[in-house]
Amino acid sequence: MIVAHLDLDAFFAAVEELESPELRRLPLVVGGDPHGRGVVATANYVARGFGIRSAMSCAEALRRCPSATFVRPRMSLYRDYSREVWATIGEIVPTVEQAGIDEGYLDLGEIAPGFDDARGLAEAVQAVVRARTHLSCSLGVATSKVVAKVASDRRKPGGLTVVRPGREAAFLAPFPIRILPGVGPRAEERLAAAGVKTIGALAALDDEALRTVVRGKVGRELRDRARGVDPRPLEVSSVRISISHEETFARDIDDRERLHDEIRGMAESVAEHLRNRGQVARTVTTKLRYPDFSIRTRSTSLPMGTAEAARIGELACALLDRALRDRPGPLRLVGVGVSGLTEDVQLSLAGLV
Repeated sequence: MIVAHLDLDAFFAAVEELESPELRRLPLVVGGDPHGRGVVATANYVARGFGIRSAMSCAEALRRCPSATFVRPRMSLYRDYSREVWATIGEIVPTVEQAGIDEGYLDLGEIAPGFDDARGLAEAVQAVVRARTHLSCSLGVATSKVVAKVASDRRKPGGLTVVRPGREAAFLAPFPIRILPGVGPRAEERLAAAGVKTIGALAALDDEALRTVVRGKVGRELRDRARGVDPRPLEVSSVRISISHEETFARDIDDRERLHDEIRGMAESVAEHLRNRGQVARTVTTKLRYPDFSIRTRSTSLPMGTAEAARIGELACALLDRALRDRPGPLRLVGVGVSGLTEDVQLSLAGLV
């Protein structure tokens, strides 16, 4: 097994910097009210230089850096960028487990026969994500999910760490026990009280010593992970939940009628896919990418599903117009997608006649 863990660097803050480039040189904190009980969701690397970290109180962040800029999280915007990133990755690596809005696992072994090839593939993923979205990501490549996850955090931002077979336990050993996936606050306290403060110390425990600190299956599983042993496969859904089509233009387009024509053509393609699968869709989404690579999506849902190209096109064009009212300007890319897929009831009934 050759698996990579991919982590988007300071993701929320990075999106805010894309949306407002003037923020890039400032200490930026995405989180709640610094004068109330808000918590830091993430901070850019300028702010991290002041010791600001995720899950810290915003009041403490303000004390550490009085000049910091605080912005409230915009989750719908972050989801737009996240979808773009994972769609891009899916064009390169077929099997992906998205573990969160900004992280996931990639099955590199499916298309890379060895670790040298896997390194090249991971570098290609980084390059394409940056070229397509202007976001950076860090990757860890290893023989298991637990080692890959720890490795992805070693060379941030934009780093790549490869842990070759046989080196897993030695790689993990020096790190503090708290960074091992699966070790929560309570387990960390119990292990620290027993003098187990590094991953290597946990890996070295014999069965008797292990039972005194973390009993049963949980203890054995954590010790296995500390030794780099983690048999968990990627958890991938085989059910297709959406269909989409998009086009990147050779030159940016601001002609509304031409954009409508492009969208109607995409709606035809999407509708054909639906009909071929015997499905209908309840939700239509239009995606826009501007010349500065910022992304917007707008969606609408229907009371009943449709596979009619004209209806999908009509809704998608209206969504485009709505998005352009919010932010006018030429577009680099447009796309049309449908979700909320269900079996076409009319086709099902026809089969019973």
